[in-house]
Amino acid sequence: MIKQFEMTGLAMRKFHITIISLFLFSLASVVALLGTFTFKLLLSEASSSCFPPLNTSSPPSMSSPYSYILCNFRFPSSPPSNSSSIHGPDDNGTRHSMTDDRELMRHAAMVCPNVIVESSGNPTPKVAFMFLSRGSLPLAPLWEKFFMGHEGLYSIYIHTSPEFVDEPPVTSVFYKRKIPSKPVHWGSSTMVDAERRLLANALLDCANQRFVLLSEACIPLFNFTTVYNYLVNAEQSFIGSFDDPRPTGRGRYNKQMLPKVSLADWRKGSQWFEVNRKLAMEIISDENYYPLFRNYCNPPCYVDEHYVATLVNIISPELNTNRSITWVDWSKPGPHPAQYVREDVSMALLNRIRQGFDCTYNGHTHSICFLFARKFHPSTLEPLLRMTPTLLGFNG
Repeated sequence: MIKQFEMTGLAMRKFHITIISLFLFSLASVVALLGTFTFKLLLSEASSSCFPPLNTSSPPSMSSPYSYILCNFRFPSSPPSNSSSIHGPDDNGTRHSMTDDRELMRHAAMVCPNVIVESSGNPTPKVAFMFLSRGSLPLAPLWEKFFMGHEGLYSIYIHTSPEFVDEPPVTSVFYKRKIPSKPVHWGSSTMVDAERRLLANALLDCANQRFVLLSEACIPLFNFTTVYNYLVNAEQSFIGSFDDPRPTGRGRYNKQMLPKVSLADWRKGSQWFEVNRKLAMEIISDENYYPLFRNYCNPPCYVDEHYVATLVNIISPELNTNRSITWVDWSKPGPHPAQYVREDVSMALLNRIRQGFDCTYNGHTHSICFLFARKFHPSTLEPLLRMTPTLLGFNG
């Protein structure tokens, strides 16, 4: 009787062990399936957020499994503060509907912050052309000729006054290229707010590797191939930055910026900069210095003439050439540069700007120092278009 009871107990223990083993095996299978699904989901999220289609000239798709190494898989721990998020093109021709600048900067800083695109790699590096304009682009036909035939090598972003709603023809490269914008007032920090907004939007496309700020009064001085190769192959960025001892330079410094910004750090430069991806990320991520400029650089101190020039001088002076690639004529007195009208335009003028200077490029003396020029009145469009065979046919 006792022996039979012991046999029955042993059978029960074996039965329980078998049940437990089956349960643990099933649990392990479920965990494995969930892990596989989560990993695939992460890869899908990384791929879609790192290389999203920005326009019809999007870069080649990332087909290699090693492509994901380019991206830093840091995703937000919680959803954005409002319902807007990164998604496909909307009615404004942008990838998102974010209107909160902090949210936009945060997203831009998280989308592939460590991406490295080489000229021979995949995708093809692009140059982001960022236009800061009040409204329309009166010189757009000239730019259309400049961009023609180079799809996939550039991106276009336009910041206008919010009330400006007109769109160019659907066939234009500028169609649906406006970003969500806010009012901009000359002489105030809203000018730099707009510049940072443009940079943040351009950074959402990981193929963009060079970022150039332009206005509606800017023109290209060379054809696209010359400009593209000059920028993509440059080892440094192009930001005018110098120590100006005059009242219009050091005289604008405010001691309330101490200790973060000293007079020795203070620099002045052109608003019209060109930066690589690393510096673009630094500018939109900066929360240490920009609040000081907003609070303590007010007219006659102008944030757009000092902030980027000083910031780069503090954080990464070795990445800057300390010169702008956009020609501006300051020979006339006053707070604004000279404006060129129809009667001023000639190939002689343009050639003096294109070939009349020497500068350093990648450590060597170079004869091409300016790629763009301003301020050109809308009346200059007709003579400029007549000059396009020479203007845009020169390869340097």
